[in-house]
Amino acid sequence: MNTVPISFEFFPPNTPVGDEKLKTVVQELGALKPEFFSVTYGAGGATRDKTLATVSAIAKAGFEAAPHLSCVGSTRQNIAEILATYRAQNIRRIVALRGDLPSGTATAGEFRYASELVRFIRETQGDDWQIEVAAYPEYHPEQRYAARDLQHYADKVKAGANAAITQFFFNPDAYFHFVEQTRKLGAEAPVVPGIMPFHNFSRIAQFAQRDGIEIPRWVAMKMEGFMDDAASIRAFGLDVITALCERLIAGGAPGIHFYTMNQSALTLELCRRLKLGA
Repeated sequence: MNTVPISFEFFPPNTPVGDEKLKTVVQELGALKPEFFSVTYGAGGATRDKTLATVSAIAKAGFEAAPHLSCVGSTRQNIAEILATYRAQNIRRIVALRGDLPSGTATAGEFRYASELVRFIRETQGDDWQIEVAAYPEYHPEQRYAARDLQHYADKVKAGANAAITQFFFNPDAYFHFVEQTRKLGAEAPVVPGIMPFHNFSRIAQFAQRDGIEIPRWVAMKMEGFMDDAASIRAFGLDVITALCERLIAGGAPGIHFYTMNQSALTLELCRRLKLGA
């Protein structure tokens, strides 16, 4: 087996059926002994209670859970209250994000950048938190200049982040270049690639377009050519993502973080092919 650590991301389910399905997925993926499961958090804390409930359920199932925490639109007091809630549940791992400005909100609140959130956690909570932050190998979609985006990332690491998880990508050269450039800025924290299996090509293509992520033209053309042939889309998608992960692992990636979309089948198959997990 590969000794590369793995982790998985979920979003909080919206229905009781979704809750039950996620319990099964947690057990299936948990059998691979991941380092942790992360749970997303809506804009402006829209899913705050659901995130907490999902994180609590994962922790009760015996796994390490890492809630996302976005700071835009929040106050220091309200972030401190959320952290106190997690601390009371013995949760000490967080994915610290700026987050998107909620629709109709004129101000960003007391935090403008994720680096300010990381610094706040370190100054008020100490060092007993494992803090992951986001990294963008193809640069943040709102950032016009690559150099500025790299500096924002370095600021997060210097503020106290332990590690980073990237936005999903399909170009390994973008990842290796990002790591090389941020090392030059003194950001030595491990950068874990975030990997999105092709659960649904049209949906992922929408995400990619929205976030400025390049899907190689040959991949898009082949996917579109399969039309409604689900079996071919699945098989080709698995081959593409397997090759991507192999290249990343061979190049020294310190782990693999899978965006599961609350499903287990594709991620389980990828881990089997890559010999990842228990």
